[in-house]
Amino acid sequence: MNSIVWPKGYVPGYSDNYVSNEMIIKDLSLEAVWENLVNTSVWDKYYSNMADVEFYNEKGPYLEENSRFKFKTFGFPIEAEITEFVPPFDGEAGRVAWHGWNEVENQDERLDVIHAWLIEELPGNRVRVLTQETQNGKPAIELAKTRPNPMLNGHQEWLDGLISYSKN
Repeated sequence: MNSIVWPKGYVPGYSDNYVSNEMIIKDLSLEAVWENLVNTSVWDKYYSNMADVEFYNEKGPYLEENSRFKFKTFGFPIEAEITEFVPPFDGEAGRVAWHGWNEVENQDERLDVIHAWLIEELPGNRVRVLTQETQNGKPAIELAKTRPNPMLNGHQEWLDGLISYSKN
């Protein structure tokens, strides 16, 4: 199976916080999952922890290579920029990842993340959806100590919602 491609400084085990969520589902349309992931106008229909997605330069609502956007999640405003965008094609996995950060004056409060998604077809009419996030910064260090990890639970909710919404 394929894996996430991490930029330097965000490799799991070397970052301050890391979470991974994955599901493999039979009889799920890869095309529907991809459509619902890259179309930000439906995010809040299946994930309650997402709000106020806005794009820069009159782009959107679809993510694409080099998209620059902002949104709120976990109650925080996040600036984001696509770092990887590869639609699924001819048996190859679909990949989308963004660098996200919070704009703060106090650098002790800064959080930098890479949030990545991988969607691939597997034998036996199955689809694998993997989402992982690495985080750096003092808030990430504290978050990594929290049990249960809110990022792990939040991303599972996002994954569950994406899959459920894509089945309809």
